[in-house]
Amino acid sequence: MISLLAKLFVKPEGKSEAALRKAHGVLCGTVGIVLNVLLFLGKFVAGTLSGSIAITADAFNNLSDAGSSFLTTLGLHLAEQKPDSNHPFGHGRMEYISGLAVAIMILLMGMELARSSFHKIRNPEPVDFSWLVVVILLVSVGVKLYMSFYNWQIGKKLNAPAMLATAADSLSDSVSTLAVLVATLVGHYTDLLIDGWVGILVALFIFWSGIQAAKDTLNPLLGTPPSPEFVEKIRSLVMAHPSVLGIHDLIVHDYGPGRCMISLHAEVSASEDILAIHDEIDNVEKELQQTLGCHAVIHMDPIVTKDAVMAETRQRVTTLVRCIDEAITIHDFRMVTGPTHTNVIFDAVVPFGFRLSDEEVADKIQKAVGALDGTYYAVVNVERSYT
Repeated sequence: MISLLAKLFVKPEGKSEAALRKAHGVLCGTVGIVLNVLLFLGKFVAGTLSGSIAITADAFNNLSDAGSSFLTTLGLHLAEQKPDSNHPFGHGRMEYISGLAVAIMILLMGMELARSSFHKIRNPEPVDFSWLVVVILLVSVGVKLYMSFYNWQIGKKLNAPAMLATAADSLSDSVSTLAVLVATLVGHYTDLLIDGWVGILVALFIFWSGIQAAKDTLNPLLGTPPSPEFVEKIRSLVMAHPSVLGIHDLIVHDYGPGRCMISLHAEVSASEDILAIHDEIDNVEKELQQTLGCHAVIHMDPIVTKDAVMAETRQRVTTLVRCIDEAITIHDFRMVTGPTHTNVIFDAVVPFGFRLSDEEVADKIQKAVGALDGTYYAVVNVERSYT
């Protein structure tokens, strides 16, 4: 069904990747709303007829999924608004905000269903069995498996994490509904009244899903590092230009799925024509925009490449720093010679949560450089890596 609808309503010709992603996202969201509402109505009727709190809990789980699909679709529309004076980087993070609203709704739903299930445990009642209820639950399992399949297919095709998450959620929902079906059959064929306990399990599952959804939306809002694969794409593209000798201080700013800004420092030879290098750096920025869809700002760091003493000293200092810890790297290396001593100036990059404080790192490096040559004094700026 979803493939047929995609052929009818999603026309890839002439559409950008972002527009195609939105079109598929809206289509999947709309189908999700319709199917989840139908599942809610069917399970709610079944739960009411049978008096099963577990089936009713599972029904409201589907209702929360419909709300999730609605808010996700709304977020896609709001995220497409053009940048303005108040939001110069666009509205892409509306997708994350809508996801956070969904997470809060799921958490509230889980808490209410847990309360109802506890009441059923304290006051257990037999569940009225009917084959209509069994058929409704079986259909629900099949529909959720289908929703998981098509979201996974489209999510993999478009590299859309939101759709892959929806696929995983639908698969989990099918398992949850299967558990409710088992509880219904157990209650019919035995004297075990486990309906309330299964309701608690479903409520806990809903609550866990809400926590995961909140985590998935809060993390990008707070700021997360780019994936190693994306960093490697940037590095490969920039380093493919002969004038660029190295890069550091790479930062990727996320303003919503498919919307990011890159800033980095590119090391270039201090002896080359500055105007020619500037022109090439402009070309690198344009290539990043065209290839990766990212606005880029590149700062040029001139380095001395024809000083043999400096090149040898840098190599020796690099080795000394790695002896302190393999995780430490250096860049922006330069030497300023005076009448009594030589300042060896560079930045040292350490990961977040490093075992040593910044002061301890600087002290160890200064002692190591001083031991290398009594006239050397290390001027070290300790910083963090954002990738």
